[in-house]
This record gives sequence, structure tokens and C-alpha cells, in this order.
Amino acid sequence: MKKFFPIVAFIAVALISMTMAGFAYFATQEAARIKFEATADDALNRIESRIDLHLSLLRSTQALFDARNGEISRSEFKAFFSALDVDSNFAGLRGIGYLRLAKAGDEAAVERDMLRDRGVPHAVYPDTAQSWRTPVVLFEPLDPANESTIGYDMFTEPARREAIEKAMADDAQHASGLVQLGQGAGAAQTFTGFLVFVRLNVETAPDGINASRSSTSGFLYAAFRARDLFQTALSRTPLLPVNTEVYDGKVDADNLLFQSETPPVASFGDRLLVTRKIIVAGRPWTVLFRPTSAFSQPSSRAIPVMLGLFGLLLAGAIALVARYQERAYDAKSLLHETTEKSLLEKDLMLQEMKHRIKNSITRVLAIARQTAAHATDVNEFSSSFSARLQAMAASQDMLTRSRWQKADLGDLLRIELGQVFGKELPDGILSGPQVLLDETTTQALGLTFHELATNALKYGEAGNSVGALKVDWSFEGRGSDRMLVLNWREAGQKQLEAPAKTGFGTKLIDLNVTRELRGTIARDFRADGLTVEIRIPPPDTRKQTETG
Repeated sequence: MKKFFPIVAFIAVALISMTMAGFAYFATQEAARIKFEATADDALNRIESRIDLHLSLLRSTQALFDARNGEISRSEFKAFFSALDVDSNFAGLRGIGYLRLAKAGDEAAVERDMLRDRGVPHAVYPDTAQSWRTPVVLFEPLDPANESTIGYDMFTEPARREAIEKAMADDAQHASGLVQLGQGAGAAQTFTGFLVFVRLNVETAPDGINASRSSTSGFLYAAFRARDLFQTALSRTPLLPVNTEVYDGKVDADNLLFQSETPPVASFGDRLLVTRKIIVAGRPWTVLFRPTSAFSQPSSRAIPVMLGLFGLLLAGAIALVARYQERAYDAKSLLHETTEKSLLEKDLMLQEMKHRIKNSITRVLAIARQTAAHATDVNEFSSSFSARLQAMAASQDMLTRSRWQKADLGDLLRIELGQVFGKELPDGILSGPQVLLDETTTQALGLTFHELATNALKYGEAGNSVGALKVDWSFEGRGSDRMLVLNWREAGQKQLEAPAKTGFGTKLIDLNVTRELRGTIARDFRADGLTVEIRIPPPDTRKQTETG
């Protein structure tokens, strides 16, 4: 088994490292997804805000017609529209118009009214088999090239007719499906867009009757050029790194209202595709967002790769060390193979080394896993993980110098506090009798002192003056009730409060004291500082209890 131990150690550490790298990779992808969803929602808000602005203009026009009971001449409508400065304030709006509602067969009356209002004859077209006619009688802006728009019956076209029929039923605004704007006799150019209709009611009760009776005289409508509308909405500063597709209803090439000119990044595929559903004037739209080349991910893809490489190097180093240790013990066993005592000693040393390596690996992996779970980014993980490994290394160094026999409690405290505070400790901070610690107690207390000192540096007065910290220890009781009592005192001028959430450092301290050392720990947050009392069986007593 010992010959395969370096391979097993390498494979185990490598698998764990690759798993951690995999988690880091998926965390990177998830962060990119969340960031892009926020960007897509920003783009969607811009689109909805722009559409709401245009629809408010249609509501304002409806209020004008309501105030005049529908009696608006061409010159009045033109003056109203000119005052709006549509080109500057409502980009994407092709214009606003009024449809006269008439029964089929009453076209002559509509044509006479258009002749009287416009001064030139206009026919209602095209021919239809529908029972209603809705010709355009007013539209602005209307240049001479588009004069043929007047008289066009929108009820003859299915997409427009569907929206008009919905507008007949209530006073809400209703959007049409995808249409080609500019259609009509002699139209030179058409635009992909959509229309929004709202019915116009006029009072029909005689003046002498005290009653309110109204009927639908026609429909106001707004025509939108889709490309101009969406490009204006998305071109606000700062420019968003999104490729946008807008569909009328479900996603289908025939329903495409708009597509951004900037192409999406092909390497992302549909992994960062964001789909949103919105309702525009009662009609459902589907909006798709994909990242463009300007989109930057919140964290580098190199981090998981670096983490994986570091893990492989660590696995190789552990395997190499284990291999050299195995060879060293093999060489030593050859020198003592002549006696049974030497053979037994070699076996015991090898088993002890295996046990210590496994324990060290288990501790390192547990600390790495818990530190990664509580870290917000790689820098915080690296800093916390390195500090805890250094605390373990300091304990290991003391045991190494004492040949893994005993370590002095006072020396352990000086090393751990000196590492955290980075300075010489003043006299009087540490006080207590000489206590020799075994391996388990040394490593557990080493990590415990490191975490307590780190918390004191972050949150207590010890960060400003090491003299605010006092540590003393003594023995209490006799026989089986004898306990080693350590008192950690942090004095200060500010009130320290118990944390609302238990962090990994606190959990690590509690586990070391209660499980590893079978002791107790009590914290007292006072107005003048913090007191921590740790009670553990003396190392010799605890070892006898475990053996017994």
C-alpha cells in the first residue's frame, strides 16, 4: 500500500482541486449570466419607456378631440401636430392620424366631407366586402408625396382590421401586428412597423335633452417605424452591449419587428440568451437579448484555470514529498532490518507519517472548502486561506523543532500573535505557568489563537494597540476534574456586540475547542471589551482519557 500512497495522494488532491476549479468556473458563468440579465433589463426598460412616451402623445391627441367633440379641422390638427416638434421629441413616430368610421355604402358622404375640409377630392379605397369602412381623413405629418394616404381604408387590411375591431369594443389602446407602413396608391417607400388604435366617441344627444349619449365616430391612431423607434430607445448613453430582437408574439422570422445591427458574440451561443415578454397596447411581444463583443464578464476565465493548475502543482508536490518520505523510511528500514525492534519501529513511523499526512490533508481541504464557501471573491479566499495555512504551519514548525514531542503554550501564543499583529509583544501580555502541549492540542490551539487574534485585529482595540490584549492561563481542580483554563481579554473603549451571523472563523474555534480538545468556550461581550474563556482537559489527562 505504501508504494501506491503517493499516487493515491496525487489523485485525491488533484480530483479535489479540479472539483474546486469546476465550482469556480460555474460561479464565473453564473456571475456573467446575472450581470447580462441586469443589462438586458436595462435595455428593456429603455424600450418600454420610449413606447410609453409615444403612447402618451396618442392619449394627448385623444383628449384634444374629446374636448372638441371630434370637430377638428385639418388646419387645427396640423397646427397641433407642428407644435409637438415630433422629429426632435418623438423619434420613431411616423405620424398620428384619424380614421372616419362609416358603414359600407356611405363612402360618398365621407368623400364630400374630405373635399370640404381639404379642398381637393379624395376617394375611399380600395374596394371591400366588409360591412365597415375606416378611411384615413386626417394624418400628420403629411407631405405632398404621401397625399395618397388620405382615403385609404385600413379596415381592408387583416392586421389593421384585427386591432380596429378590438378598439371598437372598449376605450383602451390596441396595437396591430407587424405591418408595412406607407401603403397606399402610389406609395414610393414602405417601412416595417406597427399601429396603435383608440376609438373616439362623440356626444350625439340633442342640445335640449339633459342626457349624455355617445357613439363611436372614428379612431385615432399612431404609426410607428419599428427600426427608428428601437434604435432611438437603445442609443442612449451609455450604450448597452446587447443585440436585441423584437418579435410580435412568438419568435418567428415572419414576426420580426426589429433586430440590432451589432451582431451577438457567437462563442456565447444561447448560454447568455435573455428572453422577456412584454405587453404593448394589449398585444404581447417577445424580446430577445444576446451579448455583443462589448460585453465584459465580471470575472476572468483565467481564475478557474489558475486554481486548477495550482491544485495540480499542490498534488504533485504532496505526492513528491510522500515519495521522498517513503524512500527515506525504506532506506532507514534497510539499516535496521537485522533486528525485530528496528522493523517494528519502521512500521510504526510509517503508519504515524500516513496518519499525519492524512490529517493534514483533511484539515487543509476542510479549511479550503469552508473558506471558499464564505469568500465573496478569489482575493478574499486567497487571503483567508493563506492566513489559516500559516497558522497551521507555525504549529507544525514548533512540533518539528521539538521532534513532535511537546510544544510550550507560551511559545505557541507568542508565535501566533506575532504573526497576526506583525510586531514584538509587550511584556505582561502573556502570563501563566509552563504547559507542554501534545500534537493535537498544539494544532487545535494554534488555529484557535490565530482566529481570535485576527478578530481582535479587525474588530477590537488590539488593532490599534497590542497592549489592549491580555492572555493568561492556569490550572483548576484536581484529579479527573483538573482543567486548563485560558482567559483571553480584549479591553477597549467601544461596545463590542455579538455578531448576528456565525462566521467560519467562529465555527472553526468552536469545533477545535469542543471536538478536538473536548473542552468548552464562553464569550462575554462587555461594554469595555471582550472576554473569552476556554476550558480544556490538560493534554496528559485528555490523552489518558482517549486511551482508556
